[in-house]
Amino acid sequence: MSTVQTLRQALLALFALTLVGVAGYMTLAHMSFMDALYMTVITLTTVGFREVQPLDTAGQAFTMVLLFTGLGIVFYSATLVARELIEGSVQQALGRRKVQRQIAHMSGHYIVCGFGRMGRIVCKELEAKPVPFVVVEKDPEMLRDLEAEHYPFLAGDATEDQVLIEAGIQRARGLVAALSKDADNVYVVLTARELGPELLIVARAEDERSERKLLHAGATRVVSPYTIGGHRMAHALLRPAVLDVIDLATHYRSIELQIEEVTVPKGGFCEGLAIQQSGLRDQLGLIVIAIKKPGGEMVFNPRAEVKIEAGDRLVLMGQTSNLRQIEDRLRSPTSG
Repeated sequence: MSTVQTLRQALLALFALTLVGVAGYMTLAHMSFMDALYMTVITLTTVGFREVQPLDTAGQAFTMVLLFTGLGIVFYSATLVARELIEGSVQQALGRRKVQRQIAHMSGHYIVCGFGRMGRIVCKELEAKPVPFVVVEKDPEMLRDLEAEHYPFLAGDATEDQVLIEAGIQRARGLVAALSKDADNVYVVLTARELGPELLIVARAEDERSERKLLHAGATRVVSPYTIGGHRMAHALLRPAVLDVIDLATHYRSIELQIEEVTVPKGGFCEGLAIQQSGLRDQLGLIVIAIKKPGGEMVFNPRAEVKIEAGDRLVLMGQTSNLRQIEDRLRSPTSG
């Protein structure tokens, strides 16, 4: 039972007891309504004022029952409220300490700065992957939403160096700057790039003019919601079937088809093999859309005889289960 519910029930009980007291005095002592209400109030509040009129034995007994009942309700309600407050504070403190320990042990994780509309979508995608991540947010309402979602989060201003350090930016793999103001995102990107020179940084730009500033500040990639939304609307008009395939392959809830990017480690099971020998197409039914070489060269629709090398990033499309299988194989370099 919450503190609010406890208080509500206590007030209802006191109101009901007041009605009983008024009715009792009017019946037993033949008092008027105001006199009966006065006697009930001074009895329940234990102020000790004089009686309106002398009470007989029945009236005195009724007064004692009313007094002890009222005190019992007050003390019981106060105990419940105190317990709720103390237990809630202790549980909150223990929960925050647990999350802090969890963040302190994170490595290769992602930091999401801002839990607005875009930040929520990013978190759902990261959770569905799944990959470790931590959210940095300062808005109290957003923090309550984060608690409800059970996402690991840090309450603080993402533009401050110390907050990003506490979020483990020096151990992180990437950062998303999804704050509502472009100026704040520029500051986050500047700070993040200084703390993590090799960090992958994706920033949100509300204004197209801010894209250049974010890139200059150190963002790896800049995403403009309005630009992307405009492109999607145009695709919906001109290429609806293409958009359907893209939506199906990139939505985190899709179980039929996914587009995934995997990196081939040194000693990976398909290193040094041509695409046709790797089993990606024949055994797993995966489509190799592109290969991004370590130097940045992108090979689209590679031929079957193209060799896969360590450090290559394969852009694959296929069933989710088969993509999970290839990821598991690549995590075990000795697997064949």
